[in-house]
Amino acid sequence: MNDSTLTSRRGVLGVLALAASAALLPVRALAKAADPAMGVLEAIKTRRSVRAYTGAPVDEATLHEILACGMQAPSACNEQPWQFVVVRDKGMLAKVGEINPYAKFAKDAAFAVLVCGDLRLDKCGGYWVQDCSNAAMNMLLAAHSLGLGAVWTGIYPLEERVNGFRKLFNAPDEVTPMALLVMGHPADRPKPEDRFKAERVHADRW
Repeated sequence: MNDSTLTSRRGVLGVLALAASAALLPVRALAKAADPAMGVLEAIKTRRSVRAYTGAPVDEATLHEILACGMQAPSACNEQPWQFVVVRDKGMLAKVGEINPYAKFAKDAAFAVLVCGDLRLDKCGGYWVQDCSNAAMNMLLAAHSLGLGAVWTGIYPLEERVNGFRKLFNAPDEVTPMALLVMGHPADRPKPEDRFKAERVHADRW
């Protein structure tokens, strides 16, 4: 094989590689455009509690995605001891503020998710609080990554709140309301904060 033939073949191969790369560009761009959600590290570092909403509705696909992310959370013995109540009714959302005064703004949200621990599913030693907290955090991050605002409003372990929410939502005695996640399109989005504190990190021992 002479030099001119080798050069010619290299030229053909180069053109083919360039063409293949160019053909992939629209596919890559389409894949990126089809997934509007931000990356997990960005979601963790930029998520803030949002308590003001526009009142605009949230579509079913977005709600399903948030709930699905909640159910992907790790749990002790993989028991998944959670139950979720999706609350859209404005009357119910208004009554939330009567039980928890720090959640009065829930009436202006698109919806809320009541995260409950089902003690009938908790057979692994009482880890339902950690399990449901994992699910709740997954949903907060999912909501933020999808462009929504959200905030965790506390219920458990305050007995009066637990009993109030259980009565309001007609939950069985074996089901413990743990947190109400209020969500919607944000009317105000607080700026991210860098909360890393080196003095809270210990090497090998205290």
